[in-house]
Formats: sequence, structure tokens, C-alpha cells
Amino acid sequence: MTEEQKLGVSFNVREPVYIQVVRYFKEQIATGQIGAGDKIPSRRELASVMKINANTVQKAYKEMEEQGLIVTEGNSPSRITQDQQILSSIRAELIESAVDIFISSIRNIQIPVEELVDIIKTKYTSERKLSPEGGDTR
Repeated sequence: MTEEQKLGVSFNVREPVYIQVVRYFKEQIATGQIGAGDKIPSRRELASVMKINANTVQKAYKEMEEQGLIVTEGNSPSRITQDQQILSSIRAELIESAVDIFISSIRNIQIPVEELVDIIKTKYTSERKLSPEGGDTR
């Protein structure tokens, strides 16, 4: 297994890589893989592990700093913010973004909302039962 696979990252060509790196960190926070105050890899380390340009990582870290997601003080390693308001908004932001993408892709089919909700409930429940960790995850 490559380091990229260990990180669970596979980049797409539809959006800038630095945005995908920011999303990766947000997903790690939302799922509890990293938490408030946790150190994150140096820019060079992350570039090496993800096999991307160090300037791309620098741009992602700059974006995360501007969003208040990470804090870098002097020569100390960058850390995830401890601002609970920022951290709690990440999950909602990711969910809203995923729902927006889904709705824009399904809207043209003109399926009634009730039918769509039933399909989503069924699919979501069956997918959770078949999770890679094995067993029922409910």
C-alpha cells in the first residue's frame, strides 16, 4: 500500500489539488481522525507523502490558515485550530457541499422528493451494513 493510499487521498482533475488537500484535512477533522491542537505534517513531508509539489501544499496550508483551520506559530509545527466554532462548522460544510453536488446531478431526473428520500434511506442503510470494517455499523 502506498503512502497516498494510506492517507486515503486520490486526486481528481476537476478541481485544484490544493483545494483537495484542504478538503482532505477537513474530512479528517470531521471524522475524528485528527482533532483540535493536533500537529500536522510539515509542508515538505506532506508533499513527499502525497507526491505533489511543495508549492501546492504551501498554497493549501495558506488557505487553511486563512480559514482559521490551522495555526502556525514561528518555527513550530502547524496545528489544527482549537477554535470549537470553526471545528464544528466543518462537518456541516462538508455535508452541505455533498448535498449540493448530489442535488444538482439528480435534479434533471425530476424524481419526487419522497421517492428520492426513500431511495437514499435504503441505500445509506445497506451501504453502512456492508462497510469495509465488517459487520453492521448501525
